[in-house]
Amino acid sequence: MRSVLIWILLLCGVCFTSCNRSEAERASILKVYNWADYIDPTLLDEFETWYEEHTGEKVEVVYQLFDINEIMLAKIERGKEDFDLACPSEYIIERMLRHDLILPIDKSVIPDSINYFGNVSPYIVDVFDKIDGYGKNANDYAVGYMWGTTGLLYNTRYVSEDDVRSWSSVWDEKFRDKLLVKDAFRDVYSPLLMYENHEAILNGTVSRDSLMYDASDESIAKVEKLLKKMKRNVAGWEADFGKEIMTKEKAWLNLTWSGDAVWAIDEAAAVGVELDYTVPEEGSNVWFDGWVIPRYAKNKKAAIYFINFMCKPENAIRNMEEIGYVSVVGTPEILEYVEESAIEYGFEEPLDLSYFFEGADSVVADPVLYHDRAVIERCAMMHDSGPRTEQLLEMWTRVKGDNLNNGMVIFILVVFGSLLVVGLIRRSRKRKQMRRL
Repeated sequence: MRSVLIWILLLCGVCFTSCNRSEAERASILKVYNWADYIDPTLLDEFETWYEEHTGEKVEVVYQLFDINEIMLAKIERGKEDFDLACPSEYIIERMLRHDLILPIDKSVIPDSINYFGNVSPYIVDVFDKIDGYGKNANDYAVGYMWGTTGLLYNTRYVSEDDVRSWSSVWDEKFRDKLLVKDAFRDVYSPLLMYENHEAILNGTVSRDSLMYDASDESIAKVEKLLKKMKRNVAGWEADFGKEIMTKEKAWLNLTWSGDAVWAIDEAAAVGVELDYTVPEEGSNVWFDGWVIPRYAKNKKAAIYFINFMCKPENAIRNMEEIGYVSVVGTPEILEYVEESAIEYGFEEPLDLSYFFEGADSVVADPVLYHDRAVIERCAMMHDSGPRTEQLLEMWTRVKGDNLNNGMVIFILVVFGSLLVVGLIRRSRKRKQMRRL
């Protein structure tokens, strides 16, 4: 999802963010701002053709990448980039709504015959209703794209299932220098706050949902203490390289996103390494990314058509196969795909997915992709911390410091090089390329 290769290309100036275009040219361009490795790139060309077929108008997709929510938000806040679409996470959608940075999505511009917005799972619609829109309904301003959880990816050779039942495993001495942590302060802060308050959650004096709003000095101090205790085990704070290092067995535990775990599990299996993923019993955050139209968008019509295009079941399946994350689309076609894929990969245990698919209370599925209802029920959605965000960032900076050991630094550099080579090879084999990064 957050590709090192893409960042190298971006740093080399491949991304054309400063192209000067006339107003006439701009009217036929759709500027999409998305996470790296977060789409099947062949869909970009296909959308251009599909859009012309259904509107009689030509459009060129200019596809640009970000790696951190806050970087994306900063560019939109400054108003110097006229992106037509962006794909922020739920707490950033809250912040954008608060500051009037996004426009309503008029789904009625799509003819009924090709309108796929209704394919979004009711679970996702309900969750977006809970996004704090400061008087605005987030479902009027955002459409879900992908979702997942934060949990522990682990090497089954060195880490047992019992080890990772609890978040306490990240403090276990036997994992010294074998733990990787996602460099995303909210995704780490939230589950550790649940761990710290686990007894209160069990006795009903506090809820997971309420903790997702808690950025008090007291709570920040408690989580900071836990993180500093964990730090002796941390080999690195990673944005993307954790998947590769886990596959190479240089680390045994990775506090990461479920989609990254799917990618790593598949890659590791190909070289005889067995990885697995779990959400510890104390609970975690369940996150959601969605499409929004920034205030300064120039091509709102094409933006709405693009979002709609991503909600086609066949396109949702292609995206999931390409990136490893789970689409918000919850149609029978997706459910059929989920079951067939799971059986093909040897899964046998039925899961309760009725929260996402209608009537699917006993479905064979990959539990890393689609979690059982019991797992979802011990997760909660993150919320914007508003003015307290600065305090969270300061805590995160204090904790991280300089934590990479020399051996890990060397290994990461080697991984970066290999990712570049492998990535170029993979891309050369694709039938179509992402032409405009």
